[in-house]
Amino acid sequence: MNLFTDLRALVIDSLNAMAAEGALPAGLDLSNVAVEPPRDAAHGDMATNAAMVLAKPAGRKPRDIAEALAPRLMADPRVDLAEVAGPGFLNLRLAPAVWQGVIGRVLAEGTDFGRSAMGQGQKVNVEYVSANPTGPLHVGHTRGAVFGDALANLLDYSGHAVTREYYINDGGAQVDVLARSVYLRYLEAHGQQVAFEDGTYPGDYLIEVGEALKAQVGEAYIGQPEEVWLAEVRDFATDKMMDLIRADLAALGVTMDVFFSEKSLYGTGRIEAAIDALRDKGLIYLGVLEPPKGKTPEDWEPREQTLFKSTEHGDDVDRPIMKSDGSWTYFAPDIAYHFDKISRGFDQLIDVFGADHGGYVKRMKAAVSALSDGKVPLDIKLTQLVKLFKNGEPFKMSKRAGTFVTLRDVVDQVGSDVTRFHMLTRKNDAPLDFDFDKVLEQSKDNPVFYVQYANARVHSVLRKAAEAGIAADDATLGAADLAQLAHEAEIAVARKLAEWPRLVEIAARSHEPHRVAFYLYDLASEFHALWNKGNEDPGLRFLQEGDPATSQAKIALARAVSVVISAGLGILGVTPVEEMR
Repeated sequence: MNLFTDLRALVIDSLNAMAAEGALPAGLDLSNVAVEPPRDAAHGDMATNAAMVLAKPAGRKPRDIAEALAPRLMADPRVDLAEVAGPGFLNLRLAPAVWQGVIGRVLAEGTDFGRSAMGQGQKVNVEYVSANPTGPLHVGHTRGAVFGDALANLLDYSGHAVTREYYINDGGAQVDVLARSVYLRYLEAHGQQVAFEDGTYPGDYLIEVGEALKAQVGEAYIGQPEEVWLAEVRDFATDKMMDLIRADLAALGVTMDVFFSEKSLYGTGRIEAAIDALRDKGLIYLGVLEPPKGKTPEDWEPREQTLFKSTEHGDDVDRPIMKSDGSWTYFAPDIAYHFDKISRGFDQLIDVFGADHGGYVKRMKAAVSALSDGKVPLDIKLTQLVKLFKNGEPFKMSKRAGTFVTLRDVVDQVGSDVTRFHMLTRKNDAPLDFDFDKVLEQSKDNPVFYVQYANARVHSVLRKAAEAGIAADDATLGAADLAQLAHEAEIAVARKLAEWPRLVEIAARSHEPHRVAFYLYDLASEFHALWNKGNEDPGLRFLQEGDPATSQAKIALARAVSVVISAGLGILGVTPVEEMR
């Protein structure tokens, strides 16, 4: 149930009737007609722009269209008042029964209230985290993991067929560095003194890996040249690091459907096949690039390279795919990886990158556009940096990691639920401050607490109802006389509940799961405001002594709030709490 969609359908039907009667020209494009909440709630419950967008193509004054449309809308029992405002906007006030009906629908549908078929089963691949398998996940990865996972949940909730994917960067030079670092820990496990040179990974997390390697191969690699052990140690170390990363993701409540190995692209012809697909389209050529901006000619050594004509698909410059020594650039396997995604039949691709990958966006979009002939859209979402604070001071690096704060450091401090919710209290491309003290603070200024507290309050009402012998199961509450919920504070909560299905579709369409967190805070605010009014006005309290019928109607409203909060928290990957401690 999407009340805004239902009311838009009423507006469209009324406009079509006007056209049939000659009050409007036939064949008008109605696709831009919208029904939305008004900017100022004092103006009404909903507003439509129908008269404004149709005035020019209809050759009519917008106010004339609005005045003709208003009585048609008011003929519907759901619309109490249709008021023309300004040059031709129509503000609608709906009958209380509409809002009361929303409560019944929430209780009937449960957490499926708001679930949408908007996605129409489209196959969407969401790739996120994809950290190098050289160490534990850090706080930047945490934000990308939370954002990507919440986005995947949101798309699933809105009717898409979602695949959650992690790209293992195990084909580059960094995994050789990992192998050499593990080999040093292996020698250390055998009692040797070692020194970590620049470029190796000194974190304590590799101590266990070195000991595990010792347990597996004994002394076999001691004193042996690198060519003897490098490949085996590289595979061993990568597997161990991916075990660590999977455990880190599990601690955050993230489970991937696919782990795709970059290494699987090499020596299998898959990179060559992707480049050949571009070559067949006339997009691969030998050429010389212009010097980069800021370089003088003396700094630039022009040389012929194998280039992808990415400028034909929106990039700023063409991109090299092969080095002068004949080896692939970093871009080539990425092209092949996305070619594989396209070949798997996805209708849409989403990549979640850290902010430091901003320069990669245009070239990657160009590659996907070229490979799919523009049929498969790629959306790249960048997650900005996270600044950590504790006791008002920047939070120091993890000794275990050696150079950064890990995902586990964060989760161990505040828990997975708090971490996930707070990471979604800002849009993904906005910087985020994460203060360990403030995210645990029990106040209105802490959205995590404020939303969970609303849910806990509802459950306290349900417990008290049980103690009073009042039936409060969803079926009973849904059958209550909801017409008793007529106070403006009660209607305000119902209005906010009615916005949930629309919010889901907007958030899913824009790939912005933070909108869910914002909505939950607003819903909690309306509920807490009603609760506080009940402290002053006994008639607004959820339990009315000696009046179980009225109590059930009011409890139904509270329970509906809990249902929608639970649905929203489910999208965010947060467990609703029933009691605050």
